[in-house]
Amino acid sequence: MATATIPRYEPGKIEPKWQSNWEKTKAFQSKEGKKNKYYLLEMFPYPSGRIHMGHVRNYAIGDVVANFKKRQGFNVLHPMGFDAFGLPAENAAIKNKVHPKKWTYDNIKFMEKQLKRLGFSVDWNRKVVTADPEYYRWEQLLFIEMFKKGLAYRKRSHVQWCPTCDTVLANEQVNDGKCWRCEDKVVEKNLDQWFLRITQYADELLEGLFELEGGWPERVLTMQRNWIGRSEGAFIDFELEKFGQEKIKVFTTRPDTLFGVTFLSIAAEHPLVKKITAVASDENRKKVEAFVEKVKNTNPQDRIAENFEKEGVNTGIFCTHPLTREKIPIFIANFVLMDYGTGAVMAVPAHDERDFAFAKKYHLPIRLVIAPPDREVNEEELEEAYTGSGTMVRSGRYDGLDNDEGGARIVRTLTQKKLGSAAVTYRLKDWGISRQRYWGTPIPMIHCQKCGILPVPTEDLPVKLPTKAPLEGKGASPLGRVASFMKVKCPECGKPAQRDTDTMDTFMESSWYFLRYCSPHYDKGMFDPKAAKYWAPVDQYIGGIEHAVMHLLYSRFITRVLRDLGWADISEPFARLLTQGMVIKDGEKMSKSKGNVVDPDGLIDKYGADTVRLFSLFASPVDRDLDWSEQGVEGASRFLDRLWRFALNIHAASPKARKATESVVSQDELATKIFRLTHKMIRQTTENMSRFHFNTAISSVMEFVNHVAGALPSVWEIGTNPEAAKALTAAQKSALRHAALSAISVMYPVTPHITEELWKLLDNSKMLVDAPWPEFDPKFAQEEKVTLVVQVNGKVRAKLEMERSLDNEKVIEAATTAENVKKHLEGKTLRKTIVVPNKLVNLVLG
Repeated sequence: MATATIPRYEPGKIEPKWQSNWEKTKAFQSKEGKKNKYYLLEMFPYPSGRIHMGHVRNYAIGDVVANFKKRQGFNVLHPMGFDAFGLPAENAAIKNKVHPKKWTYDNIKFMEKQLKRLGFSVDWNRKVVTADPEYYRWEQLLFIEMFKKGLAYRKRSHVQWCPTCDTVLANEQVNDGKCWRCEDKVVEKNLDQWFLRITQYADELLEGLFELEGGWPERVLTMQRNWIGRSEGAFIDFELEKFGQEKIKVFTTRPDTLFGVTFLSIAAEHPLVKKITAVASDENRKKVEAFVEKVKNTNPQDRIAENFEKEGVNTGIFCTHPLTREKIPIFIANFVLMDYGTGAVMAVPAHDERDFAFAKKYHLPIRLVIAPPDREVNEEELEEAYTGSGTMVRSGRYDGLDNDEGGARIVRTLTQKKLGSAAVTYRLKDWGISRQRYWGTPIPMIHCQKCGILPVPTEDLPVKLPTKAPLEGKGASPLGRVASFMKVKCPECGKPAQRDTDTMDTFMESSWYFLRYCSPHYDKGMFDPKAAKYWAPVDQYIGGIEHAVMHLLYSRFITRVLRDLGWADISEPFARLLTQGMVIKDGEKMSKSKGNVVDPDGLIDKYGADTVRLFSLFASPVDRDLDWSEQGVEGASRFLDRLWRFALNIHAASPKARKATESVVSQDELATKIFRLTHKMIRQTTENMSRFHFNTAISSVMEFVNHVAGALPSVWEIGTNPEAAKALTAAQKSALRHAALSAISVMYPVTPHITEELWKLLDNSKMLVDAPWPEFDPKFAQEEKVTLVVQVNGKVRAKLEMERSLDNEKVIEAATTAENVKKHLEGKTLRKTIVVPNKLVNLVLG
């Protein structure tokens, strides 16, 4: 009988060995085939220099899914690359006096080494770097094709400018009036910019969200719906006084309230403002100009915030109500934006909160025209706007109508009189992609005084960034100061012309990279259509909620453009989406800007990569924030050491045990118990892995080890104690070996290095990475039944027969849907739910 000591668990030796082995055997390289494919992708990192625990968690989550699906028999694609263009590289270059390319590629080299140390099952042969000209040449081709189709255009526009980053931002890149990257306040500028016509796809992007229900978090779907912001209503024309036949057009979603209009509000940027100041008295002109200047220095996002103080100035100009011919005063209001609707709003203070606050402030009339169905309302005593449905009053021939019907009739009347029309508007605006910085994809356009703006001939692509440019981070793009880049012949007339100096928004690169992964070395187009047809769409995408609008919306748009160009045959790029929680340290999100990052290299040196992976997956459900804890890392390390000793003790005591089958283990009560525990554990981990409940899957294995040790305490010494090993029956040895192999097998997706090593030590010739996922026998995997008592406010209302150790959410669902419980919950508010596992649920009502 074996008496040798159990070897120590040494991750520092084990992990590099298996990483090298996987690389030599090309274990994670993928190619098209006949098996069912599974495309797993995490949002690729920006090469900022070092990864932190937030990165580790994101990629560990994805790696578990990739490993699990591969072992279930899927042909898995799990690629990785780097989102390499962007402001941080350029700013770092300016600060450190190093070229952005060197800074970026040095960081990529270091980060790739860090990621490989974690043992991720990545097909590095498919690595994509977006700053590579062989990548962005195809992006330039796409831009040119969009230009030819009218989907890319240039115009002068009010844009949001970040003074710190010295560049334009898209609307989606401004959060609460601040730059999404540096968090400094933005200002408005008027510049010539390139735009992509995403609004042309607004309805389709909105409709496509229904297809994603169930696969995407509802929160993300709601954010996209709100950002697209489809509104049905009407355009209505109000004639202007003093300007002949000119009219001012408003958009409203409430044409039913037209008779309640008591003033008009226009944006400070509205073209009418200049005309007003031209005819106003000196005193009024000065008031208007001062107010307009004040508004222009106010952040647009602040202006539409609910708690923003509503202010305005009377222009002294009137318009005419289209149906009553009443004279209506026009105000410039700080809460009206030119980019929303038409930049002019018909103000109905009795039925709109903002208009109500404004009318109260400036003592303007408040006219109730929709009467609530359930109460009398005196408009002189209104304390807030009434925004609900009701019956139309004070609305001429529409009085007495339901407001929806009345609104529809008003629109028909306006249409007949050519004073308005039904309309649909969107909050979504075209995507401004021009950036006035160096480190980005050059926009492939040429400006000729004779021929206008022309695309670069496709045979001249890529338009490469010049290696030298004056990087100062000030004002216009530095490309405009590089003569060798700027000077070019017009492709039409051959005369001297100039290149466009702007670079593209880096969200362009991330809007199609997932398709490039399908064939990253393809040199005849953006991607090989056959490869894309096999792999796309991404089956499971993983990334942060912060990309809910920008990256995800842009990717959905560009995928549809590629489809319409005949280059792709999908509409939605990502079938399923998981938004992982953040890693929190010292009460804040872990990030370099907060100065609270934890370097995983130090943790790997001390504990090993598997411990770091295990902690990041066990400490919290994947969709919730994870609080950083050194004690949690130590706990993860202790469990792996425990798993190591568990498996090797069993192996030393039963190296030649027979395969565990029902007939073998049924000869012994203890063997049967261990066999049953094993199959329950396989079932639980399989189900939890499938639902991405990785923390509970890991917990199942931890509990399993404890249960086996509880049933057979000698499990911790049988490898070194001949007497303890001799006491085992043949059936027990079979059951124990089956238990050890199963625990190792199901832990592989989470901790691949230690499990590969244990698998090998337990005399398996085939690597675990290639072994099929273990199956459970339903007969042995059945849970024992327990009687669950359900109380409502402490009183017993039901007793349910349920499986032992069910998740709390399943227990609560069963308790709240029990027939006798439901009637005690009706009309009540559930304040608190107390669950005592396997015993009791108490529902506390308010």
